[in-house]
Amino acid sequence: MFSSVVAAVALALSIAHAAPHRPAQVLEDMTLAQRVGQLFMVGTPADRVDQRTRAQIGAYHVGNVMLTGRSHDGVRKPKHVSTVMRREVDAASTGGVRLFVATDQEGGLVRVLQGPGFSDIPTALVQGTWGLPRLRHAAETWAGQLRGAGVNMNLAPVTDTVPGRKAARHNPPIGKYDREFGYTTRVVGRHGVAFLRGMTDGHVVPTVKHFPGLGRVRGNTDTSAHVTDRVTTRHDSYLRPFRAAVRAGVPAVMMSTAYYSHLDPRWPAAFSPFVVGTMLRGDLGFRGVVISDDLARAKQVASFSPAGRALRFIGAGGDIVLVVEPDPLPAMYDAVLERARNSATFRAKVDAAALRVLRAKDRQGLLPRVGP
Repeated sequence: MFSSVVAAVALALSIAHAAPHRPAQVLEDMTLAQRVGQLFMVGTPADRVDQRTRAQIGAYHVGNVMLTGRSHDGVRKPKHVSTVMRREVDAASTGGVRLFVATDQEGGLVRVLQGPGFSDIPTALVQGTWGLPRLRHAAETWAGQLRGAGVNMNLAPVTDTVPGRKAARHNPPIGKYDREFGYTTRVVGRHGVAFLRGMTDGHVVPTVKHFPGLGRVRGNTDTSAHVTDRVTTRHDSYLRPFRAAVRAGVPAVMMSTAYYSHLDPRWPAAFSPFVVGTMLRGDLGFRGVVISDDLARAKQVASFSPAGRALRFIGAGGDIVLVVEPDPLPAMYDAVLERARNSATFRAKVDAAALRVLRAKDRQGLLPRVGP
């Protein structure tokens, strides 16, 4: 107990004394290849080391990993996986910048890490019936459990709103699994903020998802193509939970890969400069890290080449390309690096994205020392 308190105090002090110019200094010292690596998060099973992902940290300078699937035996296996991945960090691989190690720990059926040492987290729909102080305290506890397994980023909470119980039955990605905090934007917004604040209290980076919302679609982008929201508008009331999260200081937002016919019918949201730039960064004023939903296995993006997925996401203003398996990573990385080398405009986007990632990592104490 004493050691955990000391560690928390040390982290708090490092954040409090972080030089505001440090991320820029670290970026300056990184090669372009290392900067590009910070823009990828690659999956590995939570209960075993994927040696391909491990090798990619060195070969492609990958700066972030995600624990995927399901681990049922407690803390030991995911902690081993995260430790092995972290050992690949050095001056040559990532410029000494440590990894975001992420997972999906929402509650209910969406809990990657289970077993001894992890709470039996209820669904978000149940969490939404709790008082806000109770949920915040519980989320802080869950964050502590994640940190014990070497996880410092949670791809949660879900701040999509499903408009009712009947609608939930026809909403495969969210309502089917009770991933919504409730059926009104007020409940979702308030409880989403309580959850993300609890994660932050526990020194784990929360990520709200899936902007601009999956609560009113009738297909799951992981398993279906052409999933389209035909109701959401630019200033839709269903964006309120995301706005509340941004105002609360959420450091990361995950983009949906659905189409939104009233916003940008040409491109999925994650590939849309209008949705990412004009709406999320402009209308909502978000300045943090934008991460994609999965761009590896998702049927929704299968018609795009792996290289095209990465280029369109970064080109739209995104920061971290999420791929839940390592196979597409080489083509994606090579395409982004080549474009950055040959286009000053795209290179500026890469630098801006890498700087946002480094700023988020600085707040977690993940940057190397710079200067004398």
